[in-house]
Amino acid sequence: MDEQTVRELCDKIRQTSFDIHVYHGHGHLEKVYENALAHRLRKTGIKVEQQHPITVYDEDGTIIGEYFADLLVENVVIIELKAVKALAAEHTAQILGYLKSSRKKHGLLINFGSYRFQIKKYAGNQAIEE
Repeated sequence: MDEQTVRELCDKIRQTSFDIHVYHGHGHLEKVYENALAHRLRKTGIKVEQQHPITVYDEDGTIIGEYFADLLVENVVIIELKAVKALAAEHTAQILGYLKSSRKKHGLLINFGSYRFQIKKYAGNQAIEE
C-alpha cells in the first residue's frame, strides 16, 4: 500500500474515531470503543481485525513471541486504543515498541477516555502531527 493510500486510510480512521468520541463520549471501557471503531470501519468496507496476533521479531529476524493488537486495519495500520484521562509516555513507548518489533510501519494511538479526543499517528519510530 503506497503512502498516499495509507494517509487516506488514516484520515478515515481518524474521522471515524472522532465521530465515535462525539457520539459515545468518554465514559466507556476500552473494549466498547474497540468494538465501535471496528464496526464502523467494517461498515465502510475497510478490513479490520480485532485482537489480532502480531508476530514479534528480534533484531536478527528470529521470532520471539507475539502480542495482540487492539486493531489491525488492512494489515497495515496497528491501532492501540486507550480510555484514560490523558495519554502518557508509556503509551507512546507501547505503540513504538509494537511497530518496531512487529516490523509494521504505521500506527495510531487513540485515546477515547479524555474530554478532549486524542489521536497520534506514528510512522516507523516517530510521531506525525497532522
